[in-house]
Amino acid sequence: MKLLLDENTSHRILKLIEEHFPGSVHVNFAGVPLRSDALVWQYAKNHGFVIVTFDTDFVQIATLRGAPPHVLLLQLRNPTYADTARVLIERKALIQGFVDDRSKDASAVMEIHV
Repeated sequence: MKLLLDENTSHRILKLIEEHFPGSVHVNFAGVPLRSDALVWQYAKNHGFVIVTFDTDFVQIATLRGAPPHVLLLQLRNPTYADTARVLIERKALIQGFVDDRSKDASAVMEIHV
């Protein structure tokens, strides 16, 4: 499972999660200009990424379009990049189950609270 970190997340997270989420990338390093949420959404969909964000904009898009891609909405209070990485790693199995859920009522958005 590959994560696409939105611009509101630190790129430093990548170094800490690479072993657990190989192939993950930050939007600033995706190799293409991802200047709008629509472009980020399409890139994630085309390349099999799960979008990780602190921003509800992708929740709105997911509500309209559904998955893929899936969206992880982080609801963390003043996290450091290390805190964010730790939460993602600790919840990897839960996130994988969310992404793998193909049931009719499956959501495209998972909120992670800490």
